[in-house]
Parts: sequence; C-alpha cells; structure tokens
Amino acid sequence: MRPTTVSERLYSYMVENSVPVDEPQRNLIQRTTGVGERSRMQIGTPQGTFFTFLTQTMQARNAIEVGTFTGYSALCIAKGLPVDGHLLTCDVSEEWTSLGRAAWKEAGVDDKIELRLGPALETLRSLPADPVVDLAFIDADKQSYIAYYEELVPRMRPGGVILVDNVFWFGTVVDDRDGEGATMHAFNAHVAADARVEAVILSIGDGLTMVRKRT
Repeated sequence: MRPTTVSERLYSYMVENSVPVDEPQRNLIQRTTGVGERSRMQIGTPQGTFFTFLTQTMQARNAIEVGTFTGYSALCIAKGLPVDGHLLTCDVSEEWTSLGRAAWKEAGVDDKIELRLGPALETLRSLPADPVVDLAFIDADKQSYIAYYEELVPRMRPGGVILVDNVFWFGTVVDDRDGEGATMHAFNAHVAADARVEAVILSIGDGLTMVRKRT
C-alpha cells in the first residue's frame, strides 16, 4: 500500500496523538519560527520524536550530527541519550546555533552536546577512525552529502545507524536532473549501491533514509 498523503489535519492529528513536546522544545520551535523562511530547515516535531525514540531504542551513547541549524534535532537526540551520552554536532553558524545552545541548557542536556563550529568535513576528518559511533544524522549542504556519508560509515559501529534528511528534496529526486533533486538522486543511488550497509527510505518529512551498517 502506498503512503497516505499527509494533509494539515492529518499532520495535526499525528502530532496530537504522539508523545507531546516539552516546554524547551516548544520554546525552541517558537524561536525558530521567528527567523522567517529559513525556519523550514527545522525538522518537524514527529521526526524529532522519532529521533528520541530511536536513540533510546538503540541505547545509543555516541552520536554525531552534521548540520545543527537552531538545534532542534540535536535537542531531540540528546533527550534520548543516557546521562553519560555524547553528541557531537557540526555547523558553521554562530547565529543559528546560539538559539540551540540556549534551548539545550534550558532542557538540561547541554552537558551531553559538543558543538563544533567550522566546516563539517574538517571536523569529521579530524575524528579517530575507530568504529564507535552509534547514531549519526546528516542534514546540511546537499552537495556534500556523499562526502559526509563516506566519512561517517567507517566510524559507525556494526549495527550503527545513519539518518539522512531531505532525500526526496520536495519530490524532485524523480524528475530533476539539474538541481538539488539531481544531487539527492545521486546520493540515494550511492547509498543503495553500498554493500557495507542496508538502507530504507521512509516517507517522514521530506524523506528520511535510515542506513544501518552491516554487522
């Protein structure tokens, strides 16, 4: 059966019948809405709730995020980490991530999150090559997705999961061969052909790929 088209009413129903967001999350959503059109870069609340659930279910302790924006996805992942868990999140914007820092502190998870400002590829390449990462999330510049992915896969533990956002690119992956749709089409093909992993694309948000490193 094909996925049901999610109308605004159905989306609201889905949110209302899932674990509610807490006050720090609501405050961050509101502050992010205030940045204008760029606010659409923030993941939706059902996706954030899913991230928390997955982090808890995997009993992840060591996570990496590429692309922080205002910090909502980092907040959701950190909520699922144990007390001694660690999330390294990478971004280039002091302006946007400052909203995240405030929210992480408000939520009491700031001690689990390490923010590194600078080119994410440089940050990833500076990390030890040991396969110790449990969970990773890619949601940054699309042209670099394959490069980020290739830095992360060797560092994932067997059974570790990489989440990748915007793999539908607003539906254009099936017919756009010149723009960002083409970029995401190439990334999706790259993952599908990778014998090191198993992958599934979920119709969450703008398309979310779950990549599991083979054991």
